[in-house]
Amino acid sequence: MDLRSDGDLLTAWCAGHGEAFEALVTRYQARLLRHARSFLGDGKAYEDVVQETFLRLAQEPPVLTERGDPRAEEAQLAAWLFKVTRNCCMDAQRSEQRRRRREEEMARTEAVGGGHSRVEGEDTRAAVERSLQRLPDDQREVLALRLFGERSYKEIADITGKKIGTVGWLISVGLKALAGELEPLLEPRRLAPRPTPAGEVGTLQGGL
Repeated sequence: MDLRSDGDLLTAWCAGHGEAFEALVTRYQARLLRHARSFLGDGKAYEDVVQETFLRLAQEPPVLTERGDPRAEEAQLAAWLFKVTRNCCMDAQRSEQRRRRREEEMARTEAVGGGHSRVEGEDTRAAVERSLQRLPDDQREVLALRLFGERSYKEIADITGKKIGTVGWLISVGLKALAGELEPLLEPRRLAPRPTPAGEVGTLQGGL
């Protein structure tokens, strides 16, 4: 067990000592998992939220103003971590709500269009896979694990041997590259005319 204060551990992490960051994760992970789970319930989402919190801590650690007092340092860092976790939980909830709305819209479209949306979905997946092949190896690996393997940041880090911060950066850069590749393919679908319902067709034919 590392007995250094939170401030000392952050200073060591910023100086490049990875074991200091691992000590902070060990110190706070269980509490943050309970906090996130109280927001999001069971499932993988709350674990991903905590991984995102630690990713942000790794990338932009807060500056502790109460240096020299271990209890004050702990209170300040804990407040920062719990606030970030809460914000990430709210983002995850909004993302889940958007996902459900998309699924409901796709289900309604399939019911009307006889499965046409499913075919388009398969075409889109194939386009994503083709675009992935044009990315650098490290980006392609983490994106495939995230998008198709549905692995968390921690799981991807464990699988690839990369740091969680590196995994997050590769995913962000790779997603931007994918968006640029896929937008020309998706644009015609956005501009395609909406099919005329059968009832309207009959009305038009009857009026000719």
